[in-house]
Amino acid sequence: MSDISVKQVIKLLSAEYGKRNWQRRQSPIAVLVQTILSQNTSDRNSGQAFEQLLASFGSWEDMADASVDAISHSIKAGGLGVVKARYIKQALEEIRRRQGDFELDFLGRLPVDEGRDWLRQLPGVGMKTASCVLLFSLGMPALPVDTHVFRVAKRLGLVGSRVSVEQAHRLLEGLVPPQNVYRLHVLLIEHGRRTCKAQRPRCKECVLQGLCPSYEEFVAK
Repeated sequence: MSDISVKQVIKLLSAEYGKRNWQRRQSPIAVLVQTILSQNTSDRNSGQAFEQLLASFGSWEDMADASVDAISHSIKAGGLGVVKARYIKQALEEIRRRQGDFELDFLGRLPVDEGRDWLRQLPGVGMKTASCVLLFSLGMPALPVDTHVFRVAKRLGLVGSRVSVEQAHRLLEGLVPPQNVYRLHVLLIEHGRRTCKAQRPRCKECVLQGLCPSYEEFVAK
């Protein structure tokens, strides 16, 4: 583990990219479906598929009652298919079976781990998807670890090189005050996309170069 302060990372990245304040995006059920669609898919494709899905079905009830083929057909424009359609249908059916409706705001009254565990029992929902629902729709301090967050956190030494993506969620959450979880998440993604890229990271332009333990190694390459 590095001695890097998460506070320093947030301060420097905020100065570079601007402050990021949480705002509720959509209802938990909408974020859940959208995040299932976005798994291993570009934002553009998943966004297009989500819009098509909403246009095709009048309600979550209609979507849960639809066939996998009908759901699959509606998301095809985003390049997505049967597997995600099946997950969406099964998740909606399971939520209705457990809750009687599709209202998930009750998760906001649970501790983060309990809320995440409830969601992870749904088909197609892992740590990242569950964390996205809690963070983006309910403002809870759950830190989703996507490919950008994981890469940047490892290069900074915030998590060890042998840590799994699954383990990284709780490790990173433990390093950052709850009120800064959203900010750290979105700033690490932005930094991963713009500067700390998977191939050819732009280390010489990086605002974190003075505290990044990987800087010398990458510049030497």
